[in-house]
Amino acid sequence: MDDSLTSKTQIMRDPYLEWVEKEGIPVVEDFGVDLFAVQPKPWARLGVDGAAVHLKGRGDFVSMFVLEMKPGTATSPQRHLYEEVIYVLAGRGSTAIESADGHKHSFEWGPGSLFTVPLGSWHRLVNASSGRALLVSANNAPPVMNIYQSREFVFNSSYAFKDRFNEDEEFFRPKSDLEAEPVRGRAAIRSNIFPDIVNCELPLDNQRAPGYRRIQPYFHGFVGDASTGGFVAQYPSGRYSKAHFHASGAVLVCLRGQGYTFNWPVELGPHPWEAGKGDQVKVQEDKAGGLVAAAPGGGNWFHQHFSVGADPLRVINYWGGPTGGWGLPGTEEDGEVRAGNIYGIHEGGRTILYPEEDPYIRGYYQERLAKDGVQFAMADSLFDPKAAKPSEGAPLMEIDDHDHDHNGHHH
Repeated sequence: MDDSLTSKTQIMRDPYLEWVEKEGIPVVEDFGVDLFAVQPKPWARLGVDGAAVHLKGRGDFVSMFVLEMKPGTATSPQRHLYEEVIYVLAGRGSTAIESADGHKHSFEWGPGSLFTVPLGSWHRLVNASSGRALLVSANNAPPVMNIYQSREFVFNSSYAFKDRFNEDEEFFRPKSDLEAEPVRGRAAIRSNIFPDIVNCELPLDNQRAPGYRRIQPYFHGFVGDASTGGFVAQYPSGRYSKAHFHASGAVLVCLRGQGYTFNWPVELGPHPWEAGKGDQVKVQEDKAGGLVAAAPGGGNWFHQHFSVGADPLRVINYWGGPTGGWGLPGTEEDGEVRAGNIYGIHEGGRTILYPEEDPYIRGYYQERLAKDGVQFAMADSLFDPKAAKPSEGAPLMEIDDHDHDHNGHHH
């Protein structure tokens, strides 16, 4: 039997997509997906129900698997050479993990838990509760399978990745010590499990919107950079982010709150509505369990996130492991990192600063807030044209002195 993923000669083959088809599970594909609405079917490989979710424009960097586990069930033991980060949408259970050289760990999870499965380790998910468990896995299976093109190698390699997994009894004990990621100095935590990313406190960040909060998960054994681990972020009620663009591959899952996302190709310019092209802007409504591609269309799409509920909008930029695309090519100059969420497009960055955005954006947002009885909470000074031309060394965003976190504490 030919176990390669390319046994037939054909132009434009995709070994990963061929593998998914052979697995016989449902495939959901769209610009945005409600993960709670996905209908998994029996997945023989795992012994539970599963489905694949492919966001349009994701760039073949990341895939998502939705797993539904009935009460008292467990997955079949698995190991593979693609990275996997699992988020628990609903339910409670445990995970047993064993490295290739015999080191064993186990830990429990519940709604809102986020954890990594160390590369190449045997692992098994168990739902010992009386209710169903619903989990979603972000992974880099597409590039791994498309490179190696061998199921035997991807699923049966016995190599022990000692730099990813060890016998330390604390390996899967939650950590909370903050550190600064090395590129932009933003807050990060090194831990292999986060018990509840839906309700945990997030440090104040302010870079993407006034009152914006953010933490970057760092998992064991990965090279830390500005994108490693993705991030968990929160937009205060009555506020929205600046539009920005970057390469495709990023996917966002709404953890709590309510909002929406605008997506439009960079080619439409910063003022698509003024240019009469507003009908080409895609609008994705955000609610808990909703999944959206942050940069569809092969990347280089502007995307902008809006919090419209009475509670803050919290999302995770769901990372599925390295894809080989490190850094942001062309964004470093004279030692400065022109990060997309800091520098305006007029400065060579990737962001439309508030004073430069299409007037329709703020007007539409205020209409949505008024409809739901939510107060607009952004200072007029943020939209002053002078704010788009900061002086040397000055902050690029005014921070609202009246920011409060979701517990009402003043900062």
